[in-house]
Amino acid sequence: MARGPKPVVLSLTTTERETLQALVRRRSTHQDVAMRARIVLACADPHATNTAIAHRLGVSRQSVVTWRQRFLAHRLDGLSDAPRSRAPRRVGDDEIEHLVALTLETQPSAATHWSTRSMARHVGLSQTMVSRVWRAFGLQPPRQETFKLSRDPAFVDKVRDVVGLYLNPPERALVLCVDEKPQIQAIEGTTPVLPMRPGQAERRSHDYRRHGTTDLFAALNVKTGRVIGACQRRHRSEEFRAFLDQVEASVPGDLDVHLVLDNASSHKTRPVHDWLVKRPRWHLHFTPTSASWLNLVEGWFSLLTRRCLQRGTFVSTDSLKTAIQDYIEQTNRDPKPFVWTKSADEILASVKRFCQRTLNSHH
Repeated sequence: MARGPKPVVLSLTTTERETLQALVRRRSTHQDVAMRARIVLACADPHATNTAIAHRLGVSRQSVVTWRQRFLAHRLDGLSDAPRSRAPRRVGDDEIEHLVALTLETQPSAATHWSTRSMARHVGLSQTMVSRVWRAFGLQPPRQETFKLSRDPAFVDKVRDVVGLYLNPPERALVLCVDEKPQIQAIEGTTPVLPMRPGQAERRSHDYRRHGTTDLFAALNVKTGRVIGACQRRHRSEEFRAFLDQVEASVPGDLDVHLVLDNASSHKTRPVHDWLVKRPRWHLHFTPTSASWLNLVEGWFSLLTRRCLQRGTFVSTDSLKTAIQDYIEQTNRDPKPFVWTKSADEILASVKRFCQRTLNSHH
């Protein structure tokens, strides 16, 4: 027979019960919080004792008592851990501010950037403290990224033109993103690849043999995600015009064709111009200079590189071409279009903010 006063019965509202049940079901819930939710739900049964609940859930009786009382006092907020006392801070706000200012505004005398060790010696703090401050403020002095701003005088008009094609394509028309991926190397390692095994990544020799190169022409259908591709020995205007013949033979003849492409010289030669003049249903839309990110086929090139080329072994250009063609066929068997979501106004606003930060950085 249970001793002591009877536990107070918990009365849960509908919202509280649904929230507790969701915490129990959700996979991302921490196990400690999920167990507390189970305890509180069990305590809502007026006939369940603390001992019986503890036995059924596999916890101590004191745990049931604790979380019953915490929920009675604080309801759902009581399920989280109470704040714990910590040792007093040894580094004040002024020292942290000084550390951040030194990181942003200075550089060491014998290096191009600060490291945690050099900064710790300079300010008289521990390396761990410097690392914690940098992490808290999102500072990464050893890391550097590159950027390229387009200087195209028609940048705004070209962005609106290309993005408008993506977001609002014309009726009875195809939008194709066209580009070349030149100088794809057929590379073979000097020794066989050592396969992956537990505790060790796949390994290959640092040196390799070259077996030639190929140039890939590709046209990505923005709506369907299908790709038309061809490998050529070179990427001159002659090869580009031949690729346009291949594209024309692959698309319906009753639709207009809008090509998104960059400003390569091979796209603007007289033979290409004459070819387009004879085909009025073809329309060219050029991306701004230094803005290849506006061409969706670049995303497909990135997938091709990571999934097929980067770790591939090719003993000849023929085997390289076969691998590329197999990847194109695999893409077309299960095409997944690249969906453009950002409007031209959002892109231009983002570029404007970046330019303002660059101008205000005093570099």
